[in-house]
Amino acid sequence: MDSIVLLDALQRIARTLGFHLAALHVNHQLSPNAGRWSVFCRDWCRARGIPFRAVKVRVPRGNSVEAAARAARYAAFAGAAADYVVLAHHQDDQAETVLLQLLRGAGVKGLAAMPLLRREEGRGLRVEGTTHAPRHSPLATRPSTPDTRPSTLDTRRAAPAILRPLLNVTRAEIEAYARQRKLKWIEDESNQDIYFQRNYLRHEVLPVIARRFPAYRATLARAAQHLAEAARTLDEVAAADGAEWIESGSLAVDALRRLPAARARNLLRYFLAGHGLTMPGAGRLEEALRQALDAKQDARVLVELGDFTLRRHAGNLHLVRSGSAPPAHFEKRWRGEKEIALPELGGVLSLAPARGSGISLARLGARPVTIRVRQGGERLQPDCRRPRRSLKNLLQEARLPPWQRERLPLLYCGEHLVWVAGIGVDCRYQAAGAEPAIRPVWGAGKETRLP
Repeated sequence: MDSIVLLDALQRIARTLGFHLAALHVNHQLSPNAGRWSVFCRDWCRARGIPFRAVKVRVPRGNSVEAAARAARYAAFAGAAADYVVLAHHQDDQAETVLLQLLRGAGVKGLAAMPLLRREEGRGLRVEGTTHAPRHSPLATRPSTPDTRPSTLDTRRAAPAILRPLLNVTRAEIEAYARQRKLKWIEDESNQDIYFQRNYLRHEVLPVIARRFPAYRATLARAAQHLAEAARTLDEVAAADGAEWIESGSLAVDALRRLPAARARNLLRYFLAGHGLTMPGAGRLEEALRQALDAKQDARVLVELGDFTLRRHAGNLHLVRSGSAPPAHFEKRWRGEKEIALPELGGVLSLAPARGSGISLARLGARPVTIRVRQGGERLQPDCRRPRRSLKNLLQEARLPPWQRERLPLLYCGEHLVWVAGIGVDCRYQAAGAEPAIRPVWGAGKETRLP
């Protein structure tokens, strides 16, 4: 009902506000009725001339089907070709979220619940505005909705912004609108199953609270707004604390060491959130901070945090996406492409045409050019004025972290090592004058680009 009402309201105001509207249905494949729901959504949109797309996702069964379904759903949203994905969360949903987060022992950010507008920038999230939508909702005759005209859009965003314009509208108001507009919708039968925590609160707990505190929805939403302001203040404090200490995706350990414990934890949370990491529990965060600060200088710091691993190298903390090592005898042929995706190594190798710098095309000749990984014993001479040296020593001198070394692409011409990312081109293959060349650049994520 919520999504049908939202879509109906958005279609009524699309021409006035000058935005293009389409519908995305995410089929979680959890209900035997899921296929019927998808057909209903398709037919509903087709009857109203709204472009429609359905996406099937796989939800792994585990401890929390709700959390897994949410992750799959938001992954589908992130892939939408849109500037905004608009969701129908309302004031009742917000109240439920605040209580759920409180019962889970969430911190300030968790208790701030759902924001009106959330943008994803790079790998981190930026929350804008407040947790309240304007009281004049899209259900009103003359709606007041955040401007979505193309002239205001930031085309550099990697994923659509998430917009929730109904956060100040109650479920009862939404139902009244639906009945007034004679809209049809489908109820998910799982919404009645009190095994799920949110449903238990909705059907068993909140009706009791409503009898004694009838204004609880607005009250909890207001509390979420206060907590959102506090969370933004904590982010501002962390940004100031880390201003000179966060660089190229790493955090200097000295920044944490110089701060009181509470601010050190706050800065570490800020650093992790900047990488899009789901925040670990208090115990795991404390363990990460303890290892970072107390481990000996030459000790190996490695803390598993979900899909990432927190590592320490040369006095800095790095958040590295977990993954298996590349195949020991990895090899890929270069056939003149300007860009080669190397998912086994976790990045993209660019080979741009150049003149007078980089790798001489003439010296490559007609021999096969391949991309490999380290085997041990390699030698390179990036400086023609110095003798050939072991790659191991060159990598140590360049202070490249160990986890980057095992995924570093090596370019070979025949059996001769020509180039190593982050080290340079071997003397025998360096272009000179204005001769045609290629200039390789290794991009392993947004922070790392190694010539």
